[in-house]
Amino acid sequence: MVLKGDKLMIGGSDIGVDLGTANVKVFVKGKGIILHEPSVVAMEKESRRVIAVGSEARRMLGRTPGNIVAIRPLRDGVIADYDVTEKMLRYFISKAAGGRKFFFRPRIMVCIPTGVTGVEERAVRQAAIQAGAKEALLIEEPLAAALGAGLDITQPSGSMVVDVGGGTTDIAVLSLGGIVCSKSLRLGGDKFDEAIVKYVRREYSLAIGERTGEELKMEVGTAYLPDAIDKSMEIRGRDMISGLPRAVVVTRRQVYEAIKEPLDLVVAAVKEVLERTAPELAADIINKGIIMTGGGSLLDGIDRLLTNETGLPVYIAEDPLTCVAKGTGFALNNIGVLSASSKKKGLKKIV
Repeated sequence: MVLKGDKLMIGGSDIGVDLGTANVKVFVKGKGIILHEPSVVAMEKESRRVIAVGSEARRMLGRTPGNIVAIRPLRDGVIADYDVTEKMLRYFISKAAGGRKFFFRPRIMVCIPTGVTGVEERAVRQAAIQAGAKEALLIEEPLAAALGAGLDITQPSGSMVVDVGGGTTDIAVLSLGGIVCSKSLRLGGDKFDEAIVKYVRREYSLAIGERTGEELKMEVGTAYLPDAIDKSMEIRGRDMISGLPRAVVVTRRQVYEAIKEPLDLVVAAVKEVLERTAPELAADIINKGIIMTGGGSLLDGIDRLLTNETGLPVYIAEDPLTCVAKGTGFALNNIGVLSASSKKKGLKKIV
C-alpha cells in the first residue's frame, strides 16, 4: 500500500463494493468476493482516531468504554457520516489488496439504493474517489442483485427482484438491461431489529441491545406465522424498573407481532410496484415468479408471506447475501452490454 497525495494507490484491478448498512462486501475482478465484514467502525471520541473496523469493531458494539465509540457510518442505505465512511472504505479496499504495493488506481463500482438523491450519490462517489478510486461507477442495488442472482435481464422479458438489505428494501421490475419501475424503502433488517428491541422494552420493561434483537430475529423470528413451528428463546437485558440484569423468554409469536408492521410496509411496496408494471411484463413475472435477495430474505417465512399476499411464486436466490456483490462483478465485466440499452436506468457513471 502506498500513499500519494494523501490518497491510496492500489492495484489496477476493477473492484465492486456492496456498501451496505449492515455489511460491506468487496468483489475483485478475477478473484470473486474476497471480503465480507460488518459496516462498523470503532474510534476515539475526541481524536476521531480509528481503533478497529469490521468484525473486530462489531464485537465492541455496546461494550466500549467512555472514550471509545463503535458506530455504523451508514444508515438506511446511505452515508450518515462521510468521514468515517471514507476511512472504512479505504481500510476495506486496502485489506482487499492484501497488503501488497500497487501503483495504479482501480476502477470501483459501488451499489446504491434506487431512491437515493443526487446529494447522496455524490457523497458515495466522493467517498470512493477519496478511498483511492481512479473512476467511480454507481449501480442500483436491484440491478446488481438481479445480475448476481443469475437472471438474464438483457432480454425483452420482465423479471422482478426484491432485495431486502440491512438498511433498505429495493423492489424493481427489470427488462432490456435496465429498471422499468421500482420502489425503495428506507427499512430493512435493521428496522426489524429495532422493532424487536422496542417490543421487548414495551412488553417486559427490559432494555436489550440491537445485537440481541438481531439474534432473536434470526433464531425465532418468522414472517408467516401459520406455517411456523412454535419456538422460544431466552434473552438477557437490564430491567428498566430495578436497573438489575434479568432474563425473559420470548416466543416466536411475539417476535412475529414485533416485526409485523415493517413487514406490512414491504408487502405494500411489492404490491405497489406490481400495480405499476405493464401488463406484458406482469405476465412474464407470473411465469418467472419473484426473486428475493439480501440478508432479509433469510427471515423464515418471508417468501411464503409474499406468495400469500401476491399470489405469485416467490423464490429465494442461491446465496442471497452475496448477490449484490456478485452483481457488481458481472456488471464490471459487461459494462458495454449494459450501456448498450437505450432504456438503461440502473447503471450510472460518475466522472
